[in-house]
Amino acid sequence: MIETELGRCVASFYPGATGVTGAAKLSGGASQETWSFDIVHASGNVGAILRRAPPGYGAAPGRAAGLDAEATLMQLAHDAGLPSPKVMHVLTPDDGLGRGFIMARVEGETIARKILRDDEFANARPILARQLGRVIAGIHGLPRAKLPQLRSMTATREIEDLEREYRSFNWPRPVFELALRWLRDHDPGPSSEVTLVHGDFRHGNLIIGADGVRAVLDWELAHFGDPMEDLGWICVNSWRFGEIDKPVGGFGSREDLFAGYEEAGRRADPARVMFWEVMGTLRWGVMCCGMMQRFRAGPDHSMERAMIGRRASETEIDLLRLLAPRA
Repeated sequence: MIETELGRCVASFYPGATGVTGAAKLSGGASQETWSFDIVHASGNVGAILRRAPPGYGAAPGRAAGLDAEATLMQLAHDAGLPSPKVMHVLTPDDGLGRGFIMARVEGETIARKILRDDEFANARPILARQLGRVIAGIHGLPRAKLPQLRSMTATREIEDLEREYRSFNWPRPVFELALRWLRDHDPGPSSEVTLVHGDFRHGNLIIGADGVRAVLDWELAHFGDPMEDLGWICVNSWRFGEIDKPVGGFGSREDLFAGYEEAGRRADPARVMFWEVMGTLRWGVMCCGMMQRFRAGPDHSMERAMIGRRASETEIDLLRLLAPRA
């Protein structure tokens, strides 16, 4: 069924396309899907990805930028020479596929376990942190005048939102209380510079090849805010997958990340990055609690929810290592 709809859609924007083949659903949830497929063409098939909210689904959740904004941001990044897939088509109502867009498929790996351990990526791992520093700098340098309308976020507001969500669970956690107090006491105040922030720059949203980073995906949490947030988020221990002595994604050092960032003409503020690393660690912990809450109270009783939910205890250990390190 979807191949027929995709075929009609592709014919409207890709000259010479005669159909599509190999459509396969990669991931999905209550409101969003990702499909991989090939555009059939006389000069050779072309790999493509459909990212959509199916027909009948409403507007994006409050924190999400929305699929139209995602498409705009990815194309702006691509046009600026950043590793981002080319957006081939933004869906219209006439396409009958819902809201979303079609982008070029980029080959590579997103699974952290493979990136951190497989021989295929052995040469990439030592250079990734520096590469990613340059990429993050490029994202932060995209001109505001060309960007779509996005929400704005400050450290103070993020603390308030996190505390509100945490308390809604009625599930007291002393370490989370400690982290909230620390964040309030160390709130660095408004950033001297407000830029585009990717908002979820980490394993799973990066396509990596033997040569390093090939694409940045999933811009749905993009917003305007403190650029140091992205640098702190990728250093959160949950994204190191056991390689805890390599703060940047389990493959590199903060020094290399900052060096790459500064090579691209921007300046890292290690103290603010540390603040956002603590914030990110607590944020992931609160998100895990939310997963467990949905598992316990419904409507989603899936094993995946329970498995992610139990990881809240891991973030408590991570927070203690950050806030009360052993001498």
